[in-house]
Amino acid sequence: MSYRETYEKWLASPALSAEEKAELQSIANNEKEIESRFFAPLEFGTAGLRGTMCVGLHNMNIHVIRHATQAFAQVILAEGPEAVKKGVAVCFDCRNHSEEFAHEVCAVMAGNGIPSRVMESLRPTPELSFAIREYGCIAGVNVTASHNPKEYNGYKVYWADGAQLPPHHADAIAKRMEQNDVFTSVKRLPYEEAVRQGFVTIMGEETDEKFLENVLGQATDKAVVARVADRFKMVYTPFHGTGHKLIPEALKRLGMKHVICVPQQMVLDGNFPTVVSPNPENPEGFALAIELADKEGADFILGSDPDADRIGIMVRGADGKFIVLSGNQTGVLLLDYVIGAKKRMGTLPENATALKTIVTTEMARKVCEVNGVNMFDTFTGFKFMAEKKNALEQSGEGKVIFSYEESYGYMMGDYVRDKDAVTASLVATEMAAYYYDRGMTLYDALQELYHKYGQYGEKTLNLVMPGLDGLQKMAQLMKDLREHPPVDIAGTPVTLRRDYSTGIEEEVATGRKTEMELKGSNVLKYKLSDGTDLVVRPSGTEPKVKVYILAQGATRAECDQKVAQYEVWAKALQK
Repeated sequence: MSYRETYEKWLASPALSAEEKAELQSIANNEKEIESRFFAPLEFGTAGLRGTMCVGLHNMNIHVIRHATQAFAQVILAEGPEAVKKGVAVCFDCRNHSEEFAHEVCAVMAGNGIPSRVMESLRPTPELSFAIREYGCIAGVNVTASHNPKEYNGYKVYWADGAQLPPHHADAIAKRMEQNDVFTSVKRLPYEEAVRQGFVTIMGEETDEKFLENVLGQATDKAVVARVADRFKMVYTPFHGTGHKLIPEALKRLGMKHVICVPQQMVLDGNFPTVVSPNPENPEGFALAIELADKEGADFILGSDPDADRIGIMVRGADGKFIVLSGNQTGVLLLDYVIGAKKRMGTLPENATALKTIVTTEMARKVCEVNGVNMFDTFTGFKFMAEKKNALEQSGEGKVIFSYEESYGYMMGDYVRDKDAVTASLVATEMAAYYYDRGMTLYDALQELYHKYGQYGEKTLNLVMPGLDGLQKMAQLMKDLREHPPVDIAGTPVTLRRDYSTGIEEEVATGRKTEMELKGSNVLKYKLSDGTDLVVRPSGTEPKVKVYILAQGATRAECDQKVAQYEVWAKALQK
């Protein structure tokens, strides 16, 4: 069916409201807009769905939510009656339509005879992962687009271990979606009726308390917080999102007396009125927090993204002005602190293990090596970290104490299988208090780590490729790099090439090829003769190719020079 025929089918469907039909009629003479909305369905992957909110097959709307949920329900039904009985946990964030979409998930699940537990109001993503495990659910759905701009929404899907969907289940859902008609295949019981018939259970404060109890269990040294609580001030912002309640509460229970929240950003609002993008990776989003921190005399700023699964940190630099710490830097600080605190308290397990992704700084490996902790790499995504954690702990090979990726996600404890801003906020604040007690900021602490472990520098470039031809451009870029593999990059010889789709590693000088443990992901990695790693990876959720520059050197200046050198090469890939 052509995109125009699909458009006409939607326009004629009785499933659409008068308002939805009017929206489609308003684009009747805009062929490009019709094509962009109906050229293909949103692709369902291990991260679920994500797209802009409007009426169309390639967008996020109530019909796409129903279509995806019907397919997911069929996958659950195929697991048998015991699986069905366990039900599905459902959560949502602050975005426009998120609550409506979440209730529609419950309605379609109920129409298929599957019970659900839904949060009474918006909650952090990690609390959904926790709830799946705590209540023994077969699966979970989170309606969120994380840190994307306000126009977006998404549909994240989880399995019984509390981790995002493994590939075989994601493939099964995608296949069902292909087979099902977007309108006529859907079975649903209206939400209010599903509640009345007992298909829906509401999760509220009792779930919050169970979750917070586990979060507080990750505090290692509450005594250090108590020592500085009268003097140590911090500023917190949830960027209008789901961290607004539980993160300040967790910090209060940790013993913090001066958690100063940015009042304008404590207002729940899916339009994110105070920021261009609600992403803690972007320093400009912290403008109000910096203003408040300067006014209050705070040294430490912490922000969580709208679904509260990632944190960003700002600290005072050498000149006293606030600077942002990268996800790599925050992760290295946390990793070193967690290992050190557990050593001081005598709670570091014998086979202590940390996990990072293949695009995360090698400084983390050095921290582990120096401290006698195991380190394993995984693909990008916490579902892969969850798989690795489960495998290591079931075999007795390692006890995972910390997992992280460079894009500001951190996971600790055994009660979640996803990145967790609530727990990360608690541990990062304890860490900041520990260094404050030593008369240091986290900037000072980072310089101390560079002195101890060596100089490292990283940069991630986003080669944005929007529009209908964006996917083709992304695919062509990866194809070109495979068909014409570089022997040098920006004048520096490539010593090793890794293709994680085939799992083959090749020594450039000899042509010798070996198989790697990791394979099955569209990622290319180049090791250069100067110790730099370059990684090229298409994003799984956004129209862009990411290039990661991971440098190390004798000095900070050398690292900076290498990053600048390879940035030129990376940007040229977009042309």
